[in-house]
Amino acid sequence: MDFFQIHNTFFELWDYPMSYLEFFGTVAGFVAVYLASRAHIWSWPIGIINVVLFFFLFYQVQLYPDMFLQVFFFVTNLMGWWRWTHPRPFEEDRKKQLKVSFMPRRQLLQVVVLGLTGTVLMGALASRLHEWFPVIFHKPSAFPYLDSFVTVMSILTTFLMIEKKIESWIIWIVVDAVATGMYFVKGIKFVALEYLIFCFIAAYGFRNWMMEYKRYQQNHD
Repeated sequence: MDFFQIHNTFFELWDYPMSYLEFFGTVAGFVAVYLASRAHIWSWPIGIINVVLFFFLFYQVQLYPDMFLQVFFFVTNLMGWWRWTHPRPFEEDRKKQLKVSFMPRRQLLQVVVLGLTGTVLMGALASRLHEWFPVIFHKPSAFPYLDSFVTVMSILTTFLMIEKKIESWIIWIVVDAVATGMYFVKGIKFVALEYLIFCFIAAYGFRNWMMEYKRYQQNHD
Protein backbone atom coordinates (compact mmCIF):
# COMPACT_ATOMS: atom_id res chain seq x y z
CA MET A 1 0.00 0.00 0.00
CA ASP A 2 2.14 2.84 -1.34
CA PHE A 3 -0.14 5.53 0.10
CA PHE A 4 0.94 4.56 3.61
CA GLN A 5 4.66 4.71 2.81
CA ILE A 6 6.42 7.88 3.95
CA HIS A 7 8.89 7.67 1.05
CA ASN A 8 6.08 7.83 -1.51
CA THR A 9 6.22 11.54 -2.47
CA PHE A 10 3.01 13.44 -3.19
CA PHE A 11 4.79 16.67 -4.23
CA GLU A 12 7.90 18.69 -3.42
CA LEU A 13 7.82 22.09 -1.72
CA TRP A 14 11.07 24.08 -1.51
CA ASP A 15 13.02 20.85 -2.07
CA TYR A 16 11.09 19.14 0.74
CA PRO A 17 9.52 15.83 -0.40
CA MET A 18 5.98 15.76 0.98
CA SER A 19 4.54 12.27 1.30
CA TYR A 20 0.86 11.47 0.87
CA LEU A 21 0.88 10.16 4.43
CA GLU A 22 2.26 13.31 6.03
CA PHE A 23 0.23 15.72 3.91
CA PHE A 24 -3.20 14.16 4.32
CA GLY A 25 -2.59 13.21 7.96
CA THR A 26 -1.62 16.77 8.85
CA VAL A 27 -4.46 18.36 6.86
CA ALA A 28 -6.95 16.02 8.53
CA GLY A 29 -5.55 17.10 11.90
CA PHE A 30 -6.01 20.79 11.09
CA VAL A 31 -9.56 20.23 9.84
CA ALA A 32 -10.48 18.13 12.89
CA VAL A 33 -9.23 20.80 15.31
CA TYR A 34 -11.07 23.54 13.40
CA LEU A 35 -14.33 21.57 13.38
CA ALA A 36 -13.92 20.77 17.08
CA SER A 37 -13.62 24.49 17.81
CA ARG A 38 -16.96 24.88 15.99
CA ALA A 39 -18.47 21.96 17.95
CA HIS A 40 -19.11 20.18 14.63
CA ILE A 41 -19.69 16.43 14.83
CA TRP A 42 -17.54 15.77 11.73
CA SER A 43 -14.49 16.64 13.84
CA TRP A 44 -14.61 13.09 15.24
CA PRO A 45 -14.54 10.99 12.01
CA ILE A 46 -11.97 13.33 10.43
CA GLY A 47 -9.96 13.07 13.65
CA ILE A 48 -10.02 9.30 13.21
CA ILE A 49 -8.53 9.70 9.72
CA ASN A 50 -5.81 11.90 11.23
CA VAL A 51 -4.80 9.42 13.94
CA VAL A 52 -4.84 6.41 11.59
CA LEU A 53 -2.52 8.15 9.12
CA PHE A 54 -0.27 9.43 11.92
CA PHE A 55 -0.09 5.89 13.36
CA PHE A 56 1.64 4.70 10.18
CA LEU A 57 3.70 7.90 9.93
CA PHE A 58 5.14 7.72 13.44
CA TYR A 59 5.88 4.01 13.07
CA GLN A 60 8.05 4.69 10.03
CA VAL A 61 10.03 7.51 11.70
CA GLN A 62 10.58 5.39 14.83
CA LEU A 63 8.49 7.58 17.16
CA TYR A 64 6.89 4.54 18.76
CA PRO A 65 5.35 6.18 21.86
CA ASP A 66 3.68 8.71 19.55
CA MET A 67 2.43 5.78 17.50
CA PHE A 68 0.83 4.27 20.60
CA LEU A 69 -0.66 7.69 21.44
CA GLN A 70 -2.65 7.52 18.22
CA VAL A 71 -4.36 4.37 19.55
CA PHE A 72 -5.50 6.37 22.59
CA PHE A 73 -6.73 9.19 20.35
CA PHE A 74 -8.49 6.66 18.11
CA VAL A 75 -10.47 5.35 21.08
CA THR A 76 -11.29 8.84 22.40
CA ASN A 77 -12.45 9.92 18.94
CA LEU A 78 -14.78 6.94 18.75
CA MET A 79 -16.08 7.72 22.24
CA GLY A 80 -16.58 11.39 21.39
CA TRP A 81 -18.36 10.55 18.14
CA TRP A 82 -20.69 8.17 19.95
CA ARG A 83 -21.38 10.60 22.81
CA TRP A 84 -22.25 13.44 20.46
CA THR A 85 -24.69 11.24 18.54
CA HIS A 86 -26.18 9.85 21.79
CA PRO A 87 -26.59 12.84 24.13
CA ARG A 88 -27.62 12.09 27.68
CA PRO A 89 -30.65 13.75 29.28
CA PHE A 90 -29.89 17.16 30.80
CA GLU A 91 -26.47 17.18 29.12
CA GLU A 92 -26.62 20.94 28.67
CA ASP A 93 -27.37 21.48 32.35
CA ARG A 94 -24.31 19.47 33.36
CA LYS A 95 -22.10 21.39 30.93
CA LYS A 96 -23.22 24.68 32.45
CA GLN A 97 -22.22 23.47 35.91
CA LEU A 98 -18.63 22.75 34.90
CA LYS A 99 -16.57 25.94 35.21
CA VAL A 100 -12.95 26.61 34.32
CA SER A 101 -10.73 26.41 37.37
CA PHE A 102 -7.18 25.96 38.60
CA MET A 103 -5.93 22.66 39.95
CA PRO A 104 -5.35 22.36 43.70
CA ARG A 105 -1.64 22.11 44.55
CA ARG A 106 -2.02 18.47 45.50
CA GLN A 107 -3.56 17.59 42.14
CA LEU A 108 -0.86 19.54 40.30
CA LEU A 109 1.83 17.64 42.21
CA GLN A 110 0.12 14.35 41.37
CA VAL A 111 0.07 15.24 37.66
CA VAL A 112 3.78 16.12 37.72
CA VAL A 113 4.75 12.91 39.54
CA LEU A 114 2.51 10.75 37.36
CA GLY A 115 3.81 12.43 34.20
CA LEU A 116 7.47 11.98 35.11
CA THR A 117 6.94 8.39 36.27
CA GLY A 118 5.00 7.51 33.13
CA THR A 119 7.67 9.14 30.96
CA VAL A 120 10.47 7.11 32.55
CA LEU A 121 8.54 3.82 32.36
CA MET A 122 7.34 4.30 28.78
CA GLY A 123 10.76 5.59 27.73
CA ALA A 124 12.42 2.47 29.12
CA LEU A 125 9.90 0.31 27.28
CA ALA A 126 10.26 2.23 24.01
CA SER A 127 14.03 2.00 24.10
CA ARG A 128 13.87 -1.81 24.20
CA LEU A 129 11.08 -2.47 21.69
CA HIS A 130 13.50 -3.22 18.85
CA GLU A 131 15.21 -5.81 21.06
CA TRP A 132 12.06 -7.48 22.38
CA PHE A 133 10.01 -7.37 19.15
CA PRO A 134 12.53 -7.12 16.29
CA VAL A 135 10.07 -8.51 13.76
CA ILE A 136 7.72 -5.53 14.29
CA PHE A 137 10.13 -2.79 15.35
CA HIS A 138 13.08 -3.07 12.99
CA LYS A 139 14.88 0.06 14.21
CA PRO A 140 15.50 1.57 17.68
CA SER A 141 13.05 4.13 18.95
CA ALA A 142 14.02 7.72 18.13
CA PHE A 143 14.07 9.95 21.25
CA PRO A 144 12.35 7.29 23.41
CA TYR A 145 12.14 9.44 26.56
CA LEU A 146 11.33 12.72 24.84
CA ASP A 147 8.69 11.00 22.74
CA SER A 148 7.33 9.29 25.84
CA PHE A 149 7.04 12.66 27.58
CA VAL A 150 4.90 13.95 24.71
CA THR A 151 2.74 10.82 24.79
CA VAL A 152 2.20 10.60 28.55
CA MET A 153 1.56 14.31 29.03
CA SER A 154 -0.84 14.39 26.07
CA ILE A 155 -2.93 11.67 27.68
CA LEU A 156 -2.92 13.34 31.10
CA THR A 157 -3.70 16.76 29.66
CA THR A 158 -6.64 15.38 27.67
CA PHE A 159 -8.30 14.39 30.94
CA LEU A 160 -7.43 17.75 32.52
CA MET A 161 -9.13 19.54 29.63
CA ILE A 162 -12.26 17.47 30.18
CA GLU A 163 -12.31 18.91 33.72
CA LYS A 164 -11.61 22.42 32.35
CA LYS A 165 -8.40 22.90 34.30
CA ILE A 166 -6.61 26.07 33.19
CA GLU A 167 -3.16 24.54 33.64
CA SER A 168 -3.96 22.11 30.82
CA TRP A 169 -3.24 24.83 28.25
CA ILE A 170 0.16 25.57 29.79
CA ILE A 171 1.03 21.88 29.60
CA TRP A 172 -0.17 21.77 25.99
CA ILE A 173 2.17 24.64 25.10
CA VAL A 174 5.13 22.74 26.59
CA VAL A 175 4.13 19.44 24.95
CA ASP A 176 3.51 21.02 21.56
CA ALA A 177 6.82 22.92 21.72
CA VAL A 178 8.74 19.72 22.51
CA ALA A 179 6.86 17.87 19.75
CA THR A 180 7.61 20.64 17.24
CA GLY A 181 11.35 20.32 17.76
CA MET A 182 11.25 16.53 17.78
CA TYR A 183 9.26 16.28 14.54
CA PHE A 184 11.47 18.85 12.83
CA VAL A 185 14.62 16.90 13.70
CA LYS A 186 13.00 13.67 12.46
CA GLY A 187 12.33 15.32 9.10
CA ILE A 188 8.51 15.47 9.18
CA LYS A 189 8.52 19.23 8.86
CA PHE A 190 4.87 19.69 7.85
CA VAL A 191 3.82 17.95 11.08
CA ALA A 192 6.32 20.14 12.97
CA LEU A 193 4.66 23.22 11.47
CA GLU A 194 1.26 21.93 12.57
CA TYR A 195 2.42 21.53 16.16
CA LEU A 196 4.07 24.95 16.11
CA ILE A 197 0.66 26.39 15.21
CA PHE A 198 -0.85 24.29 18.00
CA CYS A 199 1.44 26.17 20.42
CA PHE A 200 -0.25 29.43 19.47
CA ILE A 201 -3.69 27.83 19.60
CA ALA A 202 -2.92 26.60 23.13
CA ALA A 203 -1.77 30.09 24.13
CA TYR A 204 -5.02 31.47 22.73
CA GLY A 205 -6.99 28.85 24.65
CA PHE A 206 -5.15 29.75 27.87
CA ARG A 207 -5.97 33.44 27.37
CA ASN A 208 -9.66 32.71 26.77
CA TRP A 209 -10.00 30.40 29.76
CA MET A 210 -8.27 32.95 31.99
CA MET A 211 -10.71 35.63 30.84
CA GLU A 212 -13.64 33.32 31.52
CA TYR A 213 -12.25 32.48 34.96
CA LYS A 214 -11.83 36.16 35.85
CA ARG A 215 -15.35 36.99 34.66
CA TYR A 216 -16.77 34.19 36.80
CA GLN A 217 -14.82 35.37 39.84
CA GLN A 218 -15.96 38.96 39.37
CA ASN A 219 -19.61 37.91 39.07
CA HIS A 220 -19.42 35.88 42.30
CA ASP A 221 -17.46 38.28 44.52
